[in-house]
Amino acid sequence: MRAGHSSAGRGIISPNEKPLAGCRAGPIAGFRIAERLPVATRFTRSEFLKTSGLACLALPFLGSRGASGASFPLASPFRVAVINDEISQDFGRACEVVAREFGMAWIELRGMWNKNILDLDAKEIAEAKRILANYELRVTDIASPLFKVDWPGAPASKFSPKSDKFHADFGFAQQDDVLRRAIEMAREFQTDRVRCFDFWRLDDPAPYRKAINEKLRDAAALAAKSGVKLLLENEMTCNTATAAEAAQVFAAIPDANLLLNWDPGNAAAAGETAYPDGYRLLPKGRIGHCHCKDVTRKPGGYEWAAMGSGIVDWVGQFRALREDGYRLAASLETHWHGGGTPEESTRQSWAGMRKELHAAGDL
Repeated sequence: MRAGHSSAGRGIISPNEKPLAGCRAGPIAGFRIAERLPVATRFTRSEFLKTSGLACLALPFLGSRGASGASFPLASPFRVAVINDEISQDFGRACEVVAREFGMAWIELRGMWNKNILDLDAKEIAEAKRILANYELRVTDIASPLFKVDWPGAPASKFSPKSDKFHADFGFAQQDDVLRRAIEMAREFQTDRVRCFDFWRLDDPAPYRKAINEKLRDAAALAAKSGVKLLLENEMTCNTATAAEAAQVFAAIPDANLLLNWDPGNAAAAGETAYPDGYRLLPKGRIGHCHCKDVTRKPGGYEWAAMGSGIVDWVGQFRALREDGYRLAASLETHWHGGGTPEESTRQSWAGMRKELHAAGDL
């Protein structure tokens, strides 16, 4: 068996994953050590170690954080995170990079081991939970593909994919099962948030908008019974692409259990000036998650860019979110592939995001 691989042969144990003996932080009164510290409190490394009383925690991090300039722990008003499979399908490796190199305490889950998260079996769920515990990582949300399908009875969308994306090949008839499974995954990974969409974009969604809103409302109500909130992402290939469109949807659906996964990169790709113009239109109390990526516009379209190298004013956006009382996830969704590999692309995009967070006074 190759080093760093599990007996199941899936390559799900990273070679540097095992903690030093006696130095792993366990739960205290049901909380991890990091949870005992206010998220916005700023500590020096020595102050943190003195406060925690667990100096041995520093050992696994030595030599891995200096190159990227990460501090331990990240001090931000936001739950700074990254989508795991933007780094690697090897979940152990992704968590290693997130915790040991990037210095994050949060991670967003979409897929692993070449499976959508909704398709994980019991053994894989248990292994993923073990890896998360080993790296002291908490889950921001389940980035499910809920409602990223064609609306039945409407003309076929030009955005409907011809092939599976993110291992999420589910049809409309399966969406009730997708929702139930996503709620189960939220329980398994101890988060109260599930991401969703509002169907592949139609040339004219007006005749179907009321029915689509009812579907979102019913799904949010079902999720509420399990203490889970739905996060509707503005996505340029779906019927809510921009902040202007999101504002209309949230005005029509006042249900507090449906929140917005605000994605300025997607809004910019759809042609909107995401910040400040788009953001100004949003109901600030309904923002329940934020995806972070950048984009450049090209003739007739757009291209993804590393954070800090595109057209989104992320410094202004981060500052405005903080000033408006937002304290939830700021989750990197790389999408840009200019670094050569997913891991290196995410590493470079995270470097840009860190600079923008610093410039905004949020890191």
